[in-house]
Amino acid sequence: MQPEVLAFFHADSNTFTYVVADAATGAAAVIDPALDYAADTGEVGTHAAQAIVDAIAQHGWQVQWLLETHAHADHLSAAQWLKRHWPQARIGIGDGIRDVQQTLAPRYALPDDFCADGSQFDHLFADDERLELGKLQVRVIAVPGHTSDSIAYLIGDALFPGDSLFMPDAGTARCDFPGGDARQLFASIQRMYALPEDTRVFVCHDYGPGGREVAYQTSIGEQRRSNIHVRDGVEIDAFVAQRQARDATLPEPKLIRPALQANLQAGRCGGVSA
Repeated sequence: MQPEVLAFFHADSNTFTYVVADAATGAAAVIDPALDYAADTGEVGTHAAQAIVDAIAQHGWQVQWLLETHAHADHLSAAQWLKRHWPQARIGIGDGIRDVQQTLAPRYALPDDFCADGSQFDHLFADDERLELGKLQVRVIAVPGHTSDSIAYLIGDALFPGDSLFMPDAGTARCDFPGGDARQLFASIQRMYALPEDTRVFVCHDYGPGGREVAYQTSIGEQRRSNIHVRDGVEIDAFVAQRQARDATLPEPKLIRPALQANLQAGRCGGVSA
């Protein structure tokens, strides 16, 4: 089945948030929602998140899930703020979040009573877990590599790979964060490439390389044919060498500290958490 997909671009972090719905039943999920954040003042805003609320209200959909593909380091999750609007919605993330919490909590001054057990989230997904969104089936695919908690959501014919895959002319995600591993990412991408070629792929980030307009939708077939980092015929050692060389040139995300402080806690942050 083909879900209805709405894309929302958060320009400050080059993040795409998706609303995925079964139009027949009105059941919906929000994937990777972002808050506005002013790094100079620490002020949190909800303009981008409000646009999502308004669009869902216009369609009359009922949000069942607020889904994270991993604990992002480049934006603050809007999951907690959105849960105020839809108290029945459950916040879900991959069960690898526990390892990420254990590794990163000491680095980012989380509260003394913080528990690195994933309990801040409503549900922790296991690899290949299945759930229903209306009449749509959702499959969770563990795709470690960018981070150890990275997962992708396959909903009907639509794949949401988080940061693991970008548009074909942008390649793949960095693997130099704690717990990242380029060899794991290569293997994870091969799992996704085993899906049917006409599977739609909705990326989480795009930066408009070469000055083109930002884009968010591609397909497994297009990725296999033309992804600049990992396409058919590229061997794992070549990919790892290229990925590691590229990662060595990348700066730390500018919002990494506030983003992880919030996102390791399912989006709880000052002035916004429920």
